[in-house]
Amino acid sequence: MTFGQGKIWMDGAFVDWAHATCHVLSHVVHYGSSVFEGLRCYETPDGPAVFRLQDHVNRLYDSAKIYRMEIPYAKEEFAEAVLATVRTNGYRSCYIRPFVFRGLGAMGVNPLTCPLHCAVAAWSWGTYLGDEAMEKGVSVRISSWHRPAPNTFPALAKAGGNYLNSQLIKIEATHDGFDEGIALDHYGFVSEGSGENVFLVRSGVIYTPPSSSSILPGITRHCVFQLARDLGVRIHQQVIPREALYVADEVFFSGTAAEITPVTKIDNIVIGDGHRGAVTGRVQSAFFDIVEGRTPDRHGWFTRVA
Repeated sequence: MTFGQGKIWMDGAFVDWAHATCHVLSHVVHYGSSVFEGLRCYETPDGPAVFRLQDHVNRLYDSAKIYRMEIPYAKEEFAEAVLATVRTNGYRSCYIRPFVFRGLGAMGVNPLTCPLHCAVAAWSWGTYLGDEAMEKGVSVRISSWHRPAPNTFPALAKAGGNYLNSQLIKIEATHDGFDEGIALDHYGFVSEGSGENVFLVRSGVIYTPPSSSSILPGITRHCVFQLARDLGVRIHQQVIPREALYVADEVFFSGTAAEITPVTKIDNIVIGDGHRGAVTGRVQSAFFDIVEGRTPDRHGWFTRVA
């Protein structure tokens, strides 16, 4: 099935896609009061399985806690709702979007009188930045829009309103002829893409910005750390100046949608030799070998749907 078809789990029951609606005066519509996750289900030799389900559910609940949202389901119930959504729609592989939002209540910034609604949707979604990007890489520009300063928007929360900033980054990049944008943090150091974490490789060592650089600590980002260690590749978190991207041997993105995507040009400066680098290729291959079932799931990242 494609986007717009099938069933959506909403507040404990499955409804047709067209009926999974909210009122136009819902708090989320006017003030962006939602938290969400993005997961992938992969088809494995043992059947469809959701990648890092519990980690995503944990982060959803962390985001909700930051915004004082009391989710009316135990984590185990929400996790089962994710699996049930995949089963009900008969997917072998798909993208999954669990989310929690504030509905119709009093208008105004104060959200606490508005009811919470919970939902899980799923659809077929291929390579986020294009099939060719996995080998040839993508072009990126450094955005004129920065990530929020500390104590403004909580970067650790995957909240709907935070993605207004991401939209500006993406729109700007697209309008200027690039595939994606990279934002700097409040201090001018590298932060992240509009929806991806950023890594660079220099002299065989991987570097990535720390949480203090206004990043969302990605689940796939964590996979990169584990895979690098498995491969015997050194990896460090540290603040990264903008110009370090230009002189890097390799740059790549990670994310649930982007998976592991090479970056081969930034601000029209060719990165390395302009092709997917050796370290990026090793990490990318190790990742896809696991999610596509060619090597065992030795880290326990999958939860079977059946």
